[in-house]
Amino acid sequence: MTLVTLFLVFLKIGLFAIGGGYSFLPLLEREIVERYGWLAREEFSDVLGMAKIFPGAISIKYATYTGYKIAGIPGVILANLGNLLPPVVVIILISGLYARYKTLPGVKRVFNMVQLAVFGMIIALAFRLVDVNQLIQLKNLLIIVISFILFLYTKIHPALIIVGAGALGLILK
Repeated sequence: MTLVTLFLVFLKIGLFAIGGGYSFLPLLEREIVERYGWLAREEFSDVLGMAKIFPGAISIKYATYTGYKIAGIPGVILANLGNLLPPVVVIILISGLYARYKTLPGVKRVFNMVQLAVFGMIIALAFRLVDVNQLIQLKNLLIIVISFILFLYTKIHPALIIVGAGALGLILK
């Protein structure tokens, strides 16, 4: 039953991961941390940190990590299959329709509203992943602001920003 549950949970995540890389994180957290308890909240954050450093899609890394932890190699296979199946099927079925109707005002509004909802959920998740007490320390605020500026206004790769922050963590007390 665990393998079926893994497959179905990641199928749901794959189906509703609208908006790109981080859009699925609130849903993923709700399913694998809150609902099933497969990962602790701290472990979820640790996996997110690892996922940002290693190449590939974040959802695949979560499916792989969680699947392996829960059911070994069969868990990895079924979690990833569930994760990848919805976008593959939807893209195959919808790509022709989208190419034809993407310029319609209603279609544009739908995509704009989904993008705003995803943005709001990413901000909410960011607050869940950080201890609010950390936000009142000057050095931590500086790391947040500098990382934000580097990410938004430079071409520095996000992985280098993360590695740099980690290196500062080793140096600063």
